[in-house]
Amino acid sequence: MRTKLIVPGTAVLTLTAVLTLTACGTEQGPGSAGASDVRPAASFTGVHWSVDSVTVDGKKTAAPEGAHVLIGTKGRAEGNFGCNHFGADATVDGETVTVGQAERTEMGCAKDVDAFERTMSETFSGELKAKRSDRTLTLTTEKGDTIALTEQQPAPLVGTKWTVTSLLTGDRAASLPAGTEKRAYLVLGKDGSVRGSLGCNTFSGTAKVSASGSTITFGRLATTRRMCAPPQMTLEGELGKVLQGTVSYELDHRSLSLTGTTGEGSGKGVSATAP
Repeated sequence: MRTKLIVPGTAVLTLTAVLTLTACGTEQGPGSAGASDVRPAASFTGVHWSVDSVTVDGKKTAAPEGAHVLIGTKGRAEGNFGCNHFGADATVDGETVTVGQAERTEMGCAKDVDAFERTMSETFSGELKAKRSDRTLTLTTEKGDTIALTEQQPAPLVGTKWTVTSLLTGDRAASLPAGTEKRAYLVLGKDGSVRGSLGCNTFSGTAKVSASGSTITFGRLATTRRMCAPPQMTLEGELGKVLQGTVSYELDHRSLSLTGTTGEGSGKGVSATAP
């Protein structure tokens, strides 16, 4: 869903020159005609907002990890409802944003996450009044329902503690086995190392990030040999299949997905978030 625009160097120079000349030729003092034509961007646009909760008819529902919204300055909003990614037309007028019907991916999600997604998608629609306070934002519908959000900075791939939040199989996401939430994590080191927990046993090894920024190659992992409860061992087995050989990865602000490409892990993956 992300698109990169690559502009040739000569075009950048030409555009810079045009902008410079335009700025010089149209400079106006306070009160000059046309000064009111330039409007500052709304305080909430261009910011990555993590969704905290949605309140509908007085019932507050906490958002799953990874749910986020970005309202752009060029007529689009995008993000993640909790499992599926979405995009929608969004026009901003002062502190009001009007959101059109969202287009979304169709991953199968856990029941509780799917229920939140429906609530979130219905609430993040139509005319919303925005109220920003420091690093928080509240979007209010015409009916008085609200979405609470918090500003978050991006997390780097290396050096961040990535906590596993769900298991992926093809285009389906599944919740972690009951009782294993927030137990599994990994940290990639600047020296090409990796360490973490599989949900029961800790591990360490090597992990080389490709120059293209699309794959990570894991060496053989060394693990402890503890025996844990069945749910933890189930999670450990699934993660062990993914974290071997070359895996593809996608980093989206504070969310990371890893997908195996070889052996038992082919087509299997995990989603993780930064704290």
